[in-house]
Amino acid sequence: MSGKQPNLVFILMDDLGWCDTGAQGSTFYDTPALDRLCAEGMQFTDAYAACPVCSPTRASILSGKYPARVGVTNFISPEHKIRAPRGRVIDAPYVDHLPREEVSLARALREGGYATWHIGKWHLGGPAYYPEQHGFDVNIGGSERGSPGRGGYFSPWDLPNLGPAPAGTYLPDYLTDRAVDLLRKHDGRPFFLYMSYYLVHTPIQAKAGDIRHYENKARDLGLESVNPFEEGEPFPCEHMRDWRVQRRRVQSDPVYAAMVKSMDDNIGRLLQALEETGQADNTVIFFTSDNGGLATSEGAPTCNAPLAEGKGWMYEGGTRDPLFVKWPGRVRPGSRCSVPVTSPDIYPTALDLAGLDPRPRQHVDGVSLLPLLQQTGTPQRDAIFWHYPHYGNQGGTPGASVRAGDHKLIEFFEDNRVELYNLREDIGETRDLAAEQPGLARELRARLHAWQESVNALRPEPNPDWD
Repeated sequence: MSGKQPNLVFILMDDLGWCDTGAQGSTFYDTPALDRLCAEGMQFTDAYAACPVCSPTRASILSGKYPARVGVTNFISPEHKIRAPRGRVIDAPYVDHLPREEVSLARALREGGYATWHIGKWHLGGPAYYPEQHGFDVNIGGSERGSPGRGGYFSPWDLPNLGPAPAGTYLPDYLTDRAVDLLRKHDGRPFFLYMSYYLVHTPIQAKAGDIRHYENKARDLGLESVNPFEEGEPFPCEHMRDWRVQRRRVQSDPVYAAMVKSMDDNIGRLLQALEETGQADNTVIFFTSDNGGLATSEGAPTCNAPLAEGKGWMYEGGTRDPLFVKWPGRVRPGSRCSVPVTSPDIYPTALDLAGLDPRPRQHVDGVSLLPLLQQTGTPQRDAIFWHYPHYGNQGGTPGASVRAGDHKLIEFFEDNRVELYNLREDIGETRDLAAEQPGLARELRARLHAWQESVNALRPEPNPDWD
């Protein structure tokens, strides 16, 4: 690629659902900055996280590989790793860090002349595997922690790698301040900003004034009189058998909506800083999430309809995410792409954008999205795969899936059954076609098994104590 290398800003949200922005159809959440970003770039309608939970997707972005190939197949938790959840089967083991043998995207870009900055959530291992061990020059707020935890979103925090802040400072505001500082003080090299907000992960906390705004909005829309929840089946794993899945049927939680507003406000501030520093025209901006919205547990603060279920599930609500890409002068404003893409694609795409040589032995599972962004062609790929051999905290059971064309097959490890859906005709996965199209189901299952074998995917073991 000729010309000056573009800056790369990758904005990664945590647990943001496919429908959680105005551009994606929400009528309750207000996201004017993101709606503008979407309108000024390309909207990917069929974009996917590589896993329905966070750490594996994050590993896939930075490695260019499917989580099953890296070995990081579950959210990293010492408690879960020591006491693997059990139901009909026992969770498969997993790697609890991003291996340093992986040449991360940040390392590849730094070797290509980029300044590399990580801000926010990391959740890919302890100090030996922190961002600075994976090619980042700067690490603000990144550690083994997967959420703000006991300290919550308001300072004082108990997160490592954060500087001092006045009491009551809201964490997203602080992280954006640090990003703006870097933009204003950088040395002129192209930069890679990995802006990994903790939002909108639990705990569900927001600013009081924003909460009041959405309480009023919910009342004006008549949502206060609607029961937003539907009680579901008991959880499938032993340690949660006394709980029931609680599905949210409509977006109506004022506190979550206020968190979404803070997300949008801060992204707006970041975009404004790029404009004010004269860097916007030479900056490619990605916006996406690490998995689907939290819709079936832990308060179920959002609703992913028309998608089924949410975070922790193998259905579309667990893995389909928003993806907007803005590249001034190169990506046509208001363009849309319905080609299925997945998070390992970010790595080769970033190298392509930076004009750097590909690293095919590293980003073996990703394909560059540059032809799609420039509308010059379609990457050659037959299918996209998922492998989640774990019980989700949100009620999902261990499984794997494959999407080829319009069809998606899910295999559930507890009883080895499969479900088959035509997503073009049935985005909500309401009509299982496995019995009607057994030949296609067998073909997709065989492809899924062949892929699992090729990446040495680990499967759960039967639970001998299951009653």
